[in-house]
Amino acid sequence: MIKRLNPIIRGWANYYRTHVAAEIFDKLDQHLWRLTYKWARFSHANKSASWVTARYFGKFNKARQDRWVFGDRYSGSYMHRFSWTGIVRHQLVKQGASPDDPALVEYWAERRRKRVLPINNTSLRLFKAQNGCCPICKTPLFAEQPQTPSDWEQWLTSTRTTITIVKPVTGTSAEADHRLIHAACNGPALLPAYQPSGLA
Repeated sequence: MIKRLNPIIRGWANYYRTHVAAEIFDKLDQHLWRLTYKWARFSHANKSASWVTARYFGKFNKARQDRWVFGDRYSGSYMHRFSWTGIVRHQLVKQGASPDDPALVEYWAERRRKRVLPINNTSLRLFKAQNGCCPICKTPLFAEQPQTPSDWEQWLTSTRTTITIVKPVTGTSAEADHRLIHAACNGPALLPAYQPSGLA
């Protein structure tokens, strides 16, 4: 259930994160909590409320202080919350600017570089330092942002497999730094001194 719901929650949250959505995100989290709690109580009708909450709810996300997160104590997986997605105000496009105007190529490239992506802080720092491009093939790391909640679900899922962080292999030069690259660009011939690391 968590595996099916998390991409949907992340997709909708990222689609609406440019709106004034903090209050709505909180209400959605409360609604999901009631549904999961009702499901847990129904699934264990012969157990007490304290037993149910001890098994299914807790501080699963170590980076957060939320103690009522729904999760699985055996696998460690937990349900993402809407409120964990930061609100990012949409930047207005200047009047008359068209993506098809060849004179405004640099303007649209600069907008893409400045956009705030829903990726972890390490990846975001590398993305900005590399001007949004893969250091191997010199092409943009991320395609255009999705336009629908379902597209966001697919984007967030595929990003975890198409983009990767590479780091120096133990014992190599200390000058070598982490990089954010396309997973397809990561090969022994291209990066002999690097090994892949997951993109969270």
